[in-house]
Amino acid sequence: MSCLQTIQDYGLRSLGFGERLLPRSDFTLCEHFTLIGSGMIWNVYFGVVALAGGFFLATALAVAKASNAWWLRKPAEWFIFIFRGSPLFIQFFFAYFLFLSLKSVHPIFDPFTAAWLGALIVLFFNTAAYSGEIFYGALRSIPKGDVEAADAYGMAGWPRFRRIIWPTMLRLAWPAYTNEAIFLFHATALVFFSGFPAWQQRGDALYYASYFADKTFNPFVPYPILAFYFILLTLVITAGFGFVNRRLNRHLPRDQRRKMRFRPNLIR
Repeated sequence: MSCLQTIQDYGLRSLGFGERLLPRSDFTLCEHFTLIGSGMIWNVYFGVVALAGGFFLATALAVAKASNAWWLRKPAEWFIFIFRGSPLFIQFFFAYFLFLSLKSVHPIFDPFTAAWLGALIVLFFNTAAYSGEIFYGALRSIPKGDVEAADAYGMAGWPRFRRIIWPTMLRLAWPAYTNEAIFLFHATALVFFSGFPAWQQRGDALYYASYFADKTFNPFVPYPILAFYFILLTLVITAGFGFVNRRLNRHLPRDQRRKMRFRPNLIR
């Protein structure tokens, strides 16, 4: 079988298209790259959707935590504390069994026991908590002169937040938020180890990498390929977020622009 035929057969297998059965023996390097790359579709799906939705929830959490009203501040503080204070794997575990219990109450909760929705919700809440704390720190770091200048122009409420506070908050928080985006995509690999099952072998990239490692008893081929895909994904994220960072800081002198720095998060 040629490599092109392998790509046609297994390129979209993680989505349910192509060959139904996985290869059983005589694994080629093309099969490794194709199937693991096919599984990366799910990792990208988890990361993009969770990050896009979590961005808005994180903004709301940051504003609520900075609020003077205790009924807004306290729920935001506890939400951030719980999801930042507990390991992501434990969150997957408890969420899966919670959704199983709800499924027994009403069948409407059946989709929540699948990884495409249940694991996505966990990642959504987790990244919102981390990003909310980042945005909260940026809110506290906004120069008072910017807010006072907005007040002097008669801006208040939503116009002041939309035109002054929110853009400045993003500018200050963006380098740290970029790191959170990178680690969120890395955290999508934990979905394979969570309780959420891979339906009809439609798993993520780590699912297929583990399949090859178990069949060949050689983890030194599939796992480096998996790392290669995540490195490429990290480069894409860094480039995209770097472009946004330059746009956010385009009005500043070059020597005052906040530079992107990658800081490894050893414990999540």
